[in-house]
Amino acid sequence: MTDQALPQSLLLCPRCRRGSLARQRIGFVCEQCSSGFPVVGEVPWLFADPQAMLAEWRGRLRFLLLEIEREVRTLRAECADAQLMPLTRRRLEHLAAAHEDHARRLAALLAPLGLDQSAAGYATHLALRTRLPADQGLTNYYANLHRDWAWGDEENAAALAVLEGLLAPDDAWGRTLVLGAGAGRLAYDIHMQCAPGITIATDFNPLLLFVAREAVSGRALELYEFPIAPRTLDDCAVLRRLLAPQPVREGFHLVAADALRAPFAPASFDTVVTPWFIDIIPEELATFALRVNALLAPGGRWLNFGSLSFAQSARAQRLSPEESFEVVAGAGFAIAKSDEASIPYMRSPASRHGRIETVLAWNARKERDVAAPPEHSALPEWLIRTELPVPLLEDFQMQAASTRIYAFLMSLIDGRRSVRDMARVLVEQRLMTPAEAEPAVRTFLTRMYEDSRQRAGF
Repeated sequence: MTDQALPQSLLLCPRCRRGSLARQRIGFVCEQCSSGFPVVGEVPWLFADPQAMLAEWRGRLRFLLLEIEREVRTLRAECADAQLMPLTRRRLEHLAAAHEDHARRLAALLAPLGLDQSAAGYATHLALRTRLPADQGLTNYYANLHRDWAWGDEENAAALAVLEGLLAPDDAWGRTLVLGAGAGRLAYDIHMQCAPGITIATDFNPLLLFVAREAVSGRALELYEFPIAPRTLDDCAVLRRLLAPQPVREGFHLVAADALRAPFAPASFDTVVTPWFIDIIPEELATFALRVNALLAPGGRWLNFGSLSFAQSARAQRLSPEESFEVVAGAGFAIAKSDEASIPYMRSPASRHGRIETVLAWNARKERDVAAPPEHSALPEWLIRTELPVPLLEDFQMQAASTRIYAFLMSLIDGRRSVRDMARVLVEQRLMTPAEAEPAVRTFLTRMYEDSRQRAGF
């Protein structure tokens, strides 16, 4: 696996969307706008604004390490309780030591992000209307690392079998792109077992990509698994060895990129795969389907795989399978085959959790070209052009009212007032009636208290 062999003919500048990318000594340069794109940790970093995205991930790594440090302090403090059972003390000490070691391993693995560097400015980042989703941290899909490269052979094989079942025996994969490849195991299995000429696996999470880089290159690494429901005391933190069954063959490439501004030339691929992806992106399926169409050569295929659980705020976009098929057809595709299958999902041997997931998969063949959609914009115009008025959205109005009350309640916490005292103040200020004030204060403080005790996730 080497980025030097990444075919230039497949690449398109994610910034200007006009020029191809030429490989230079330290990265890639657009032949039209001269924008530069570095290679970070051996992975081409092909975001529209690579420095802004690097700064965002660097900040999230810094926050993650601080959260782990806080967790270790909490665990050590609890260990100081003289009344603890010996087994409980052993568990807490094991967790504290594992988290400390975990932080060191993550910092070393993600060192290419440059934790010691200051954050970059965001002017270009905002102008390009790109940003990292607020709900995407480094460890959102951390469990997938262990499923892909440690204990998940059954699950990995089942996923590949679903995709292979969509194709005729003589169908060739050709040039294959996996969007939202995560930790990379499905892309690896496709490349090793289905013989595409080239496989490009993209994701925007550097932790997932850097682990995939090590695993497929034959360089084993070790990271801790922290099961939510450990089977035994020792299973609360398990050091796993992550490694592919064998080093990946030539023609496999990892690329850090935003799938909604994919850095690839039109009609570059014969197969596009979207595993567990289309229902979690912040874009309507109708628009994203047009992007997939643009990436495919005439007659190319789109293989989709996942549970199809849309969670968009607009109810109209929480599509059923039937609606999804109609949307895909409207984007220039014909559904050649679709299938449902029940497969194991996240069934770690160290956890009591795990389930059977019913997935929906389709093979949609590109029948015609369609008009390209506009560039993806993660931010509205009034956030880009600061001279424009901020709209008085209904949600903003509701949040403003809630925030004023919450801020007032927080100002009443002085170590002396009781719940009843605080409720009395709300009544005096005519913010609430006597009947509703005390339950409202109790509910608010209960939520604050529970949030303060919530277990951090790594």
